[in-house]
Amino acid sequence: MQSFLPIIVLFILFFLNIPIAYALIGSSLFYFVFINTTMPMQMIIQQFVTSVESFPYLAVPFFIMMGSIMNYSGISEALMDFANILVGHTKGGLAQVNVLLSTLMGGISGSANADAAMQSKILVPEMVKKGFSKPFSAAITAASSAIAPVIPPGTNLILYAIIANVSVGDMFLAAYMPGILMSVALMIAVHIISVKRDYKPSRDRMPSFGEFARQFIKSIWALLIPFGIILGMRRGMFTPTEAGGIAVLFSVIVGFFMYRQLKLEHIPIILMDTVKSTGAVMIIIASAKVFGYYLTLERIPQMITETLMNMTDSPFILLMVINLLLLFIGMFIEGGAALVILAPLLVPAVKVFGVDPIHFGMIFIVNIMIGGLTPPFGSMMFTVCSIVDVKLEDFIKDVWPFIAALLIVLLVLTYSPGIALFTLGLFK
Repeated sequence: MQSFLPIIVLFILFFLNIPIAYALIGSSLFYFVFINTTMPMQMIIQQFVTSVESFPYLAVPFFIMMGSIMNYSGISEALMDFANILVGHTKGGLAQVNVLLSTLMGGISGSANADAAMQSKILVPEMVKKGFSKPFSAAITAASSAIAPVIPPGTNLILYAIIANVSVGDMFLAAYMPGILMSVALMIAVHIISVKRDYKPSRDRMPSFGEFARQFIKSIWALLIPFGIILGMRRGMFTPTEAGGIAVLFSVIVGFFMYRQLKLEHIPIILMDTVKSTGAVMIIIASAKVFGYYLTLERIPQMITETLMNMTDSPFILLMVINLLLLFIGMFIEGGAALVILAPLLVPAVKVFGVDPIHFGMIFIVNIMIGGLTPPFGSMMFTVCSIVDVKLEDFIKDVWPFIAALLIVLLVLTYSPGIALFTLGLFK
């Protein structure tokens, strides 16, 4: 029981609303000060400092910077116009645009909260003007933002790859299918609700071939970013970390010379955004590594594996139990934090049961993104409600159909590895 006391301390700190990084540090210090007193404190500090001295982690600030550049370069506007051309003529037009825009931007922003914040400011006011209710607009904005970190190059994909010791490139390739399935499921849900509530299209007709071609040419620079990253990695032209640097350079060129909206005065703002966001991610990673050191010393992952093996010998039941656990924890812990804490515990267990770690990564990441929509602590829920000024109870009433749609996708991904890894198989 003593071995699990730091985990209990961790959850107590969570419920006291202590930031995740400090909760991890506090629970780790509790272990090394009061339980394992033989460990020199210098070694703990060394673990904290050296944990982020890893070349693959350089991809994180690069892709964060790329997402920040997107906000000032005209890339997001080009993608929104392209999404409107594709689906604006369908029932519930702007709501469908909302979903498709998150899918297209996922490869660029890589952040659910960034995507939710941007679309709350740009799309939601337009949706309300077109007759959509404000709670529905907020609900679909939050739900569609769950797609962004699943579509490459989301930082969660990079973190999971490093934790699970799998290829970042393979994670990127595999993630396209889950992202597409999430998009399709949400668009079906939007169509059903729009028919019921008579939400109108944003365009009065389908685009002509000429309209489509002109918009495609205008948007092609933005569309090239995610596909160029994947193609370059598959052909061995650069590593995922180098891909981040190239993506930043390409985004700057597009912003300055193609769309001509990126200005020199935007550079300090972009750098400051990047430093703040990277610092927030890296301190969580460093503190999680120290917490992981405690887990390793006390053999907690092995204990969990043995417990699960004693509970069942069926991968089917194991994945059901893990999904229920993650969905529950996702209601209380932010997705990125859940990833760095729970992935080191659960990946060894699923490997013993013969579950492909990349397949499990798809399940894990989709699951924690659903958690971002659910009360009481869903991060996208709070982001959207605060910007749009919607009451939580009104938001919750309209978001449940979208959560149900995403849960169906989660079930498909969990029990159909061939579907979950379909896009990875295409390139193998």
